[in-house]
Amino acid sequence: MIFEMTVQIRVPDMEEGQKWYEELFQRKPDFVPHEGFAEWEVVPGSWLQLAKGTPAKGSGPLRLGVLNMEKEKNRVIHDLNVENFEIYSRKDVPARWGTFSDPWGNIIGFFEYKNKKEEKERMETILRVSENKL
Repeated sequence: MIFEMTVQIRVPDMEEGQKWYEELFQRKPDFVPHEGFAEWEVVPGSWLQLAKGTPAKGSGPLRLGVLNMEKEKNRVIHDLNVENFEIYSRKDVPARWGTFSDPWGNIIGFFEYKNKKEEKERMETILRVSENKL
């Protein structure tokens, strides 16, 4: 039985990388077990591990769900100097998405549910939060 997930992204300069990902997630890491390694629990049971090393080529994107695609896109372009990127949508796909990269070439993306009722239901399921707390 699989019950948790981690994804590792590597950066050559851990100090700069950690600052960049702190800004992306808008918070400090949840766990720093040793030098050259930091972890964020993005949603319960799903962790992003940032490690010092050579970025992997050809992997990704790591897509992160957001509530407002335009707001998050503008934030990362302004705050993290991400290059402008397209937001895509298809009729038969329930989400819009966009892809960008960190300064070291790791491919990241955002997605946003088109149906806000479905989005809220997913959040309640994932975060186990009652409707009153959303």
